[in-house]
Amino acid sequence: MEIYILAILVIVFALIFDGVNGFHDASNAIATSITTGALKARTAIIIAAVCNLLGALLGTAVASVIARDIVDMTSLTPIHQLFIVIAALIGAISWNLITWWFGLPSSSTHAIIGGLVGAGLSEQIHSGGHLINVSKVVAKVVDPMILSPIVGFSLALLLMLLINKILKTAKIEDSAKGFRVAQIFSSSALALGHGLQDAQKSMGLIFMASAPVGFFGITAGEEHIPLPIIVMCALAISIGTIFGGQRIIHTLGNKITTLSPQKGFVAEAVSAGVLFVTAYWIKAPISTTHTVTSAIAGTGASDNLRAVKWGTLKNIVMAWIITVPSAGLIGFVIKEILRMLFEK
Repeated sequence: MEIYILAILVIVFALIFDGVNGFHDASNAIATSITTGALKARTAIIIAAVCNLLGALLGTAVASVIARDIVDMTSLTPIHQLFIVIAALIGAISWNLITWWFGLPSSSTHAIIGGLVGAGLSEQIHSGGHLINVSKVVAKVVDPMILSPIVGFSLALLLMLLINKILKTAKIEDSAKGFRVAQIFSSSALALGHGLQDAQKSMGLIFMASAPVGFFGITAGEEHIPLPIIVMCALAISIGTIFGGQRIIHTLGNKITTLSPQKGFVAEAVSAGVLFVTAYWIKAPISTTHTVTSAIAGTGASDNLRAVKWGTLKNIVMAWIITVPSAGLIGFVIKEILRMLFEK
C-alpha cells in the first residue's frame, strides 16, 4: 500500500511542477509579443496556453531522456526510486518558486535535472553504487545548456542584421505593423516548442513513478509513454500557463533590451526553431528560458552592444549557473530527510 501512495504523490507533485512550469516559463513565449504590443496580455496568455497544450502532445523523446539517462535507478527498489523522484520534484518546484518571486527567468528544465542529480547523489552515497550517468548528463544536459544560448544569441543577431539590411535596402520606413502580425505566429510557434520541450519532463517523471506499480498499464521494459500521461501533463502545463507570470514578463520584455516588433519576431522565431530542432533531432532537454533570453539579447546587439543591458543579463546568467546546484542541493536535503524518516 505504501508504494502506491508514494507513486500517487509523485504524480501529484509532477503535475504541480508542470503547472508551476507553465506560469513560470510561459512568460518566455509571450513576453516579447506583449511588450511590442503585438498581443494584449490576456490574448497572449490564452494563445500560449492552447499552444502549450498542443505542443505537449507532439513528442516524447525528451521524456525518455529524463526517465532513463540522468539517474540509473534500475538497481534500486521501487521505494527508493520513488523517494528520489519526490525529492527531485520538491527541489525543482522550490527553486522555480524562488526565482519566480524575484522575477528571474531561470530554467525549469535544469531545475528538475538538478533535483534529480542531487537526490540521486544522496542515494548513491548511501547505496555505494554509481547512479549518476555522468557521460549522458554531459552529453544530454551540459553541452546543450552551454550551446543553446550561444546558438540563440548568434542566430538572432545574424537574422536581425539581415532583416535590418533588407528593410534599409527596400527603403521600408515602417515595418512594425507587419511584424506585429508575424509575431502572432512566431509566439505561437514558441509556445508550441515550450510545450513540446517542457511538458515532457513531467511525463518522464510520472513514467518513472508508474513503472514500479504498473499504473497506466506500464510493464517492465516499457518504452513508450502512455497517452493518459501525455494528456495529463499537457493539461497541467496549459492550466499553469493561464496564470501568466507577470514578474518574468517584465524582466524579459523590458530589462534586457528595448524591443521592437522586428526584434520580437526574430527572438521568437529563432527560439522556436532551436526548441524544435533539439526536441526532434538532437533529443535533448534544453531550456526555453536560456534560448529566449539569449535570442532577445542577440537582437539588441544587432543595434549596438550598448543596447543590451548586460548588468541585468549577468544577473540572469548567474541564476542559470546556480540553478542546477541549488535545485540539486534542495533535492539532496529532501532525499536525506526522507531517508532518515522512512528508511530505518
